[in-house]
Amino acid sequence: MQETSTYDVCIVGSGAGGGMAAKVLTEAGANVILLEAGPFFDSAEGDMFKWPYQSPRRGANTHRPFGEFDAAFGGWEIDGEPYTRANGTEFEWFRSRMLGGRTNHWGRISLRFGPKDFKRKSIDGLGDDWPISYQDLKPYYDRVDQLVGVFGTNHDASLGLDNEPDGIFLPPPKPRAYELLVKKACDRMGVPVVPSRMSILTRALNGRAACHYCSQCNRGCSTYSNFSSPPVLINPALETGKLKLVLNAMAREVTTNDEGLATGVSYVSKEDGQDYHVKAKVVILAASACSTARILLNSKSSRYPDGLANSSELIGRYLMDSTGAGAAGIIPKMMDSIPYNEDGVGGMHMYMPWWLDNSKLDFPRGYHIEFGGGRKMPGYGFLGGIHNFNGKFSHRDGSERAKGSGGYGKQLKEDYRMFYGAIVGFAGRGEPVALKSNYCEIDPNVVDKWGIPSLRFHYKWSDHEKLQAKHMQDTFEEIIYRMGGFPLWEKPGKDQDYGLLAPGLIIHEVGTTRMGNDSKNSVTNGFCQTHDVKNLFVNDGGTFTSMADKNPTWTILALSMRASEYIIEQKKQMNI
Repeated sequence: MQETSTYDVCIVGSGAGGGMAAKVLTEAGANVILLEAGPFFDSAEGDMFKWPYQSPRRGANTHRPFGEFDAAFGGWEIDGEPYTRANGTEFEWFRSRMLGGRTNHWGRISLRFGPKDFKRKSIDGLGDDWPISYQDLKPYYDRVDQLVGVFGTNHDASLGLDNEPDGIFLPPPKPRAYELLVKKACDRMGVPVVPSRMSILTRALNGRAACHYCSQCNRGCSTYSNFSSPPVLINPALETGKLKLVLNAMAREVTTNDEGLATGVSYVSKEDGQDYHVKAKVVILAASACSTARILLNSKSSRYPDGLANSSELIGRYLMDSTGAGAAGIIPKMMDSIPYNEDGVGGMHMYMPWWLDNSKLDFPRGYHIEFGGGRKMPGYGFLGGIHNFNGKFSHRDGSERAKGSGGYGKQLKEDYRMFYGAIVGFAGRGEPVALKSNYCEIDPNVVDKWGIPSLRFHYKWSDHEKLQAKHMQDTFEEIIYRMGGFPLWEKPGKDQDYGLLAPGLIIHEVGTTRMGNDSKNSVTNGFCQTHDVKNLFVNDGGTFTSMADKNPTWTILALSMRASEYIIEQKKQMNI
């Protein structure tokens, strides 16, 4: 079955990039159709206030990726949607299958890339510079701040954080007790600890209420106070009357005509298993970096035998994910603590931006540190470490208690009351170096349940990332000791790559359709327009020439806004 209408624009994907494109283009008067691989989702109707024991899977030994009631439909493994890994590859591919994609369940850490992040090759000779600068993107970052809302503070110049751009911020929530203890320890180390920058409203903005501090941000938001694409981007686009949503639509390929221009998108409906085709004058792929690469590589024809927009043979190449490593410690001075109100948004109220000069270190790119703790809902994450801990602690009454915890009944309850709120965890999130040898391709022997060829991944961390992870672990350890605490686990060594997580687990994959000025060394130009097909754009993280030590969402939003306005201007000039 084929759509009889021809739309001005067809967008694939409804997350940060696709949602922003839909809002900008419909408000400019374009007729837009948007294909989403998952079902409808409204974060205001999520399961924000249910208790863990209310899970329908209680006792079934199954779970969802981020927690029972988290707004995450999808995961690293999805029935009927296989992917493969080449020998030596540990890449984990997360797919979100819901309206709004990953914007529903992300951490909402909303950091701009800095001036140096666009020019890394000029600084250290590795990878490539972006074809655009921070100044090119700054006006769009500013507008994203004002549209979406982000809390934080502008940095004190004395901190020397010249690659951490300031923004237009709402007031941040107050730090919690354990965050102040972390800051006190880090001050002695010269590590800056500053208010977080997160897209959660602390004041009403653009018709959305301020956060009511239920601390359940990962479950959606009954008041739309935290950012996700549906309430902030998709709903305004729908209100224009110019947007048509097609849900449960698995995009197969972008179709083209004899002139090599994009003519639309073919997809499989997950509801009836049938093939459909949407006709459009402009196609925007915003399905996430790897999914967009998959669609392009599957879009083969006599004119494009190696995939659409792939004359450079770089689609899928230079795949990157943020590095990740973590540690946790018990802080005795926080044990047996008196209950107090930890009012504030869900997630961290403070964080550590990168503070050192890499030219003086043995690895080229930096990282930031996220940390958490406090008296939130108890979970399973640290219990094993507590059980295995061999230290001794003193209660307030002066008596000593050996080991971490144990027994059952009264003794178990007493132990967990002692430890509750006394654990602080640290997570580093760093910048990898873009390598051509890290890539995804079509596996010639594997298809998904709809017959669409699947991806095969090739990815290995280099020594750059491993040495960065070592520095993370050394830093975490020193912070814990300076807090008067003890690490929960044995520090990972070289044989464990210093605890460096498998690529893909941080869910920041970018770079598969990188931008550049040279069509032989890139897939898109600085406006996310493919070099080979002038009416085909990529509005997701695939266009990143390099990753930064920051989360990518704010940059995806800014790039998509910029690219969408470029499309409007090019249409007016009849260039596309």
